[in-house]
Amino acid sequence: MTEPVRLAKRLAELLSCSRREAELYIAGGWVMVDGQVVEEPQFMVAQQKVELHPEASLTPLEPVTILFHQPPDTEFTPQMISAETHAADDHSGIRMLKQHFVRLTQCSPLEKNASGLSVFTQDFRVSRKLGDDAATIEQEYVVEVAGELPEEKLKLLNHGLSFNGKVLPPIKVSWQNETRLRFALKGVQPGQIAFMCKSVGLQVKGMKRLRIGRVSMGKLQPGQWRYLLGYERF
Repeated sequence: MTEPVRLAKRLAELLSCSRREAELYIAGGWVMVDGQVVEEPQFMVAQQKVELHPEASLTPLEPVTILFHQPPDTEFTPQMISAETHAADDHSGIRMLKQHFVRLTQCSPLEKNASGLSVFTQDFRVSRKLGDDAATIEQEYVVEVAGELPEEKLKLLNHGLSFNGKVLPPIKVSWQNETRLRFALKGVQPGQIAFMCKSVGLQVKGMKRLRIGRVSMGKLQPGQWRYLLGYERF
């Protein structure tokens, strides 16, 4: 019987490479054990068949950014982003790896009780931009409301209200249909939209974020996620 050893050690022996190189191959999702991809260098193998993908590369993994459609009336948990909730129509071409689900930072958190577009990233450039440039990046929400909204109060939503003791800058608010308002605003603060609606006599029934900057949620279904495409920029 072959004594079980770590997969990284077995691969290093098979390829005559360093242990570090073996670990990079494994973490990159390039190594199969009995036909199944294994991403853990510490995985123990004995007599199983260990193979390296013919297109394997030692290039370190690029950090990923994930777009998630937060369902309404649910609290986010990390388990919501998994292989099972990956959108089938993700056109990014990125090979899904377990490494993509760790060290994710949430950027531009949703309004309280809101659903819609949430951003999680491993890329410090993305988190820095969405943090440092929050005041200049426009976000788009659709807000379902109840109540009457005369024309003069619609104008007040666009400009003239104060929040937390400061006059709010002009924003774009318009009717999407009879019960839903479209808000396009920069530097949105927690509780701001609900406060604005209450100030003009409206009750918020639901709120969904559709867009952050130039990145839209598109047709992403509730509870599903996709990778940020290579050409998409916030």
